[in-house]
Amino acid sequence: MKFIKYLFIIPLFFACSNSTKKSNDKKVAIESVNNAAVNKDFKIIGYAAGYEDYDFSKIDATKLTHINFAFANIVDGKAKFELETDKAKIATLISLKKQNPNLKVLYSVGGWVWSDQFSTMAAYEASRKKFAESCVNLLLEHGFDGVDLDWEYPGQRGEDNPFRPSDKDNFTLLLAEIRKALDVEGNKNNTYYLLTIATGADETYIEQTNLGEAHQYLDFINVMCYDFYQGWYYQTGHHANLYPSEKDTYNVNSGVDAMERHLEAGVPADKLVMGIPFYGRQWKKVSSTTDGLNDHSLEGGYIVSYKDLKKKVATGKYKEMYDESAKASYLWSETDSTFVSWETSKDIKLKAAFIKENGFGGAMFWEYSLDKDQELLNTLFENLKE
Repeated sequence: MKFIKYLFIIPLFFACSNSTKKSNDKKVAIESVNNAAVNKDFKIIGYAAGYEDYDFSKIDATKLTHINFAFANIVDGKAKFELETDKAKIATLISLKKQNPNLKVLYSVGGWVWSDQFSTMAAYEASRKKFAESCVNLLLEHGFDGVDLDWEYPGQRGEDNPFRPSDKDNFTLLLAEIRKALDVEGNKNNTYYLLTIATGADETYIEQTNLGEAHQYLDFINVMCYDFYQGWYYQTGHHANLYPSEKDTYNVNSGVDAMERHLEAGVPADKLVMGIPFYGRQWKKVSSTTDGLNDHSLEGGYIVSYKDLKKKVATGKYKEMYDESAKASYLWSETDSTFVSWETSKDIKLKAAFIKENGFGGAMFWEYSLDKDQELLNTLFENLKE
């Protein structure tokens, strides 16, 4: 699978949010509902991509509460690791508990490329049970603490995947079956195993699932608050803005909108974990007479790691820009006609404050190897755990 490296990055579908005013009203609603939340131990969850050329022993487990190893595939109806390097990398992740005895290591099934079997498997009781049993067996084989499902997406095509109207109910039934299988095994050895999911940030995801019921089977939900603008958009824009941008006439999405949608769907705030990207989106051949934001491009939003974006800034060709209304950072190179939406320490500080003020469960990020010097992780840890 020579193309595995970038297609596994978690993309999202888009949804047009309401006007900036209405979104700001939502922000107030979130804060007013949850401003009484007491301080607690916030989660910091890092995805670790098995296909990346990265030494997992370099991971600083003292700054993480959970690691999600990505990804397992669904083969013949069972969860299965496909890469030759998976076994050794998983063993390295499990060994990180020597650094942090409280660390929980889960494995994630699916992702953008390997979600093509979910709909068919989830459609039948027998195949749901078969898959749930395989999830437990894979967990026991490697010593994981839980399972994370990344079905992209119930009721939606995703990467040209089969989908059904019944995915909405079948997704909940699948989660119930996995939760049951994990509990049966856990009762044998007096161990509790975690079950989590990664969710889309748009309205369509909420409509095609029943999170108000499904969350009872889940320990927490990782909301993918990124990729609002991405590869198939030939217009530049913020891909992980906290608030709607006054400069964006489309108002595609924002972190506050995404979290509010999940609350309105019936998920308790402390079960919601806000996703943060350790990468940016880059557009080339941008037609602009200003700073490149919300302008047309001939090459759509490619993924660029944070470590590589730092190198671009060091060349001196890029101006570091900031959209105050969206609380979002971006780069513009007039010389190269290139626009980049990226996440900086400034943005992460604001998101950490937002999480704490509203009583959410913590933060998740994609993905560990993209932040080589741990600058973003250090910022997240210092501001969420202080």
